[in-house]
Amino acid sequence: MKPGSRLKSAACSSEVVVIKYSAGTIECGGLPMAEDAAGDGTPAAGFAEGTMVGKRYIDAAGTVELLCVKPGKGSLSLSGAALTTKDAKPLPASD
Repeated sequence: MKPGSRLKSAACSSEVVVIKYSAGTIECGGLPMAEDAAGDGTPAAGFAEGTMVGKRYIDAAGTVELLCVKPGKGSLSLSGAALTTKDAKPLPASD
């Protein structure tokens, strides 16, 4: 998998674009994502928090970064570990 790849969820309507990737299985709703998945399943318990369009999702180590391009009911994870939204960098003060 390389940056620019578009992945679809098998558990919901979520779609993401890969920004940065090193290793692991990218999942949504507890199911692996793929380029040709049909989002007609149901998210697993614990993986149903949803995704928000335009948000970037990263893992704790910062080795994987995904951009959500289509929202859905499933939440993103990397090999079972939940991904979190990336915070925006604060602008410098203009005193």
